[in-house]
Amino acid sequence: MSDQQQQRVGGPESRGMPMLGLGTWQNDDPDQCAETVATALETGYRHIDTAQAYRNEDAVGEGIERADVDREDVFLATKVWIDNLSHDDVIATTEDSLDRLGVDYVDLLYVHWPAREYEAEETLGAFEQLRNEGLVERIGVSNFEPDHLDRATEVLGEQPFANQVEMHPLLQQRELQRYTEDNGVELVAYSPLARGQVFEVDELTTIAERHGVSEAQVSLAWLREKGVTAIPKATGEDHIVDNWRSLALELSEEEVATIDAIEETDRRVHPDFAPEAWSA
Repeated sequence: MSDQQQQRVGGPESRGMPMLGLGTWQNDDPDQCAETVATALETGYRHIDTAQAYRNEDAVGEGIERADVDREDVFLATKVWIDNLSHDDVIATTEDSLDRLGVDYVDLLYVHWPAREYEAEETLGAFEQLRNEGLVERIGVSNFEPDHLDRATEVLGEQPFANQVEMHPLLQQRELQRYTEDNGVELVAYSPLARGQVFEVDELTTIAERHGVSEAQVSLAWLREKGVTAIPKATGEDHIVDNWRSLALELSEEEVATIDAIEETDRRVHPDFAPEAWSA
């Protein structure tokens, strides 16, 4: 799949967000993280996702610098942690993130969770300031439920560009997907392989065997068919390449419907500060 094919329009100010990215959560060995990022970029990835809480922004920046890819061709996203969401802390810690990443701006800055120091007007006001100063191109949120998105839209006067949430065939986020489709918000899936559980799902195994691919590729292709961007974590080159090959996998309508019909709910990420709706 070409670079153009895996992108969607992300706004008039610049190119769109590639629909397959590299997640870097728990990739906290600096040498390995830098090598992973460089390998992914040289494989063809153009979307790299990190966060302050991952403690690897410096290594991610080193990997981008190491790869033979121009910074302007990399869609780079990071997230502001929940302890840093007061107005002044957003500004100061984002500037620190840029320093660690070795870049002048990020393409997308997320509120990591609507928790702890998050207050919509104060937090998002700081995000707007950073965007106005050219340090951030797009404002995103993560782990937001529809009510959080409604409030963020009220404060910003526009929809956040993206909402990053856990999503995979065992957690299909149907309500959120309807909301984002209706309101023009990009949905970005973290843990799109359910931390390896997709390899244990019979429906995915059957489809994978039919196409001669991995269950990981099937899960990623299903998300793409749903219009969802996926950012699977991978460290070894074999997994990086296998995930990349999902861009060439086309699922039939029947196969998509088979995965849609999976009724299991297996949320893999559930910290004690998660939104109350997650316990419902």
